[in-house]
Amino acid sequence: MCFPFVRHLIAATVIWMLALPAQAVTFLRDSEIEFALSELARPILNAAGLPGHTKIIVIQDRSLNAFVVDTRAIYLHSGLILELESAAQLQSVIAHEAAHIANGHLTRRLANQRSASTLTTLGFALAAVAAASGNGDAAGGIALGTTGSAQRNYLAHTRSEESAADQSSFRYLRAAGVDTSAAVEVLNIFRGQEALSVSRQDPYARSHPLTRDRIRAFEGLVAGNPSPVAESDTADYWFARAQGKLSAFTQNPGWTLRRTRGATDTISLMRQAVAHHRVPNTERAMAAINALVAARPNDPFVHELKGQILLESRQAAGAVAAYARAIELAPSDALILASYGRALLALDTADGNRRALSVLEQSRARDDRNANMLRDLGLAYARNGQNGQASLAVAERYALRGRFSDAAIHAQRAVDQLPRGSASWQRAQDVLRTAEQISGR
Repeated sequence: MCFPFVRHLIAATVIWMLALPAQAVTFLRDSEIEFALSELARPILNAAGLPGHTKIIVIQDRSLNAFVVDTRAIYLHSGLILELESAAQLQSVIAHEAAHIANGHLTRRLANQRSASTLTTLGFALAAVAAASGNGDAAGGIALGTTGSAQRNYLAHTRSEESAADQSSFRYLRAAGVDTSAAVEVLNIFRGQEALSVSRQDPYARSHPLTRDRIRAFEGLVAGNPSPVAESDTADYWFARAQGKLSAFTQNPGWTLRRTRGATDTISLMRQAVAHHRVPNTERAMAAINALVAARPNDPFVHELKGQILLESRQAAGAVAAYARAIELAPSDALILASYGRALLALDTADGNRRALSVLEQSRARDDRNANMLRDLGLAYARNGQNGQASLAVAERYALRGRFSDAAIHAQRAVDQLPRGSASWQRAQDVLRTAEQISGR
């Protein structure tokens, strides 16, 4: 993780971060956490008719919030994940956001976006998200073309949309065998927020109008429609694993070590490895991660974490070996591929650069919403003499981060160097046109 207390450059390791200007939106991209969240979301998304189409992505923010900006992802604040007490509570939040997608509540927003599938538009949307969340300077000078009120309302759902989403999410939870009373527990966390001033409300309460009538209506649904609850051991495990790793990377290492002292279960070993690494105490971190590898030799995320610790300890060759094993176990995981590519670049050899390019291209094909992967892909292209492609990767990275003036500069360089009419040239033109329009050039 790229936090101030980490001494090494961690931008391309297991947990990925990107920041819009003024630290507006920061992604925490971690394959283990995202896989755990996908396991929690899978039965919900299946019930919503969204199987395999919607990712769960974490944003580093201590406030409580969840939102959607398009149909491809549900965004959860790290503070919300750490605040919730059960897998069912988190699944109820996911169900509510999935309902906004399935019920077509994004149509109004997407209609105002000319190219809703592009990275440029996503960067614009996330800049608006930051403004809507109350960060006055978060847009970083982006010409949003809207009033402050419009920015704050970018994510806002109407009360009728909230009511419809409540009813749909209740159906999804029942179909998935999840305890529906968990949704009431989550709503009660925000009880009374409507009486607070906007500046004091949690972002979730600002974008999801909450009234006493809405809470009573959901309580009535739960009381009037009892349904069997499925065994939750698997969901509880993945919730504990996601929350445990997230807390290990965001809480003080001493806090984590005190709470796992003497514990030898696998989740505690993972947390200990992370905490010791962040101190940093590489010897103890390696002892914990090696114990974890011995306990779970076929878990790709364990080998990925070992690769992260080695890479951030400047042991590139060992990191390459650990990531290679992780890829053997999870060959299509885009985030592990991105980490593997970063480790190969760290070798700084001709063969490593060639292999890194292939691996990073595979990562991009599976997940293009990773700014750090795009940065490394640009470096890999440059080291392999493909300067036009390098400029395109840099342009797309800046667009995703909301830095549209910089995106336009590099997109123009890509347009000038790539074969006219090629697919890459068309992508560069798309970034250039949209970036110039947004930045007011």
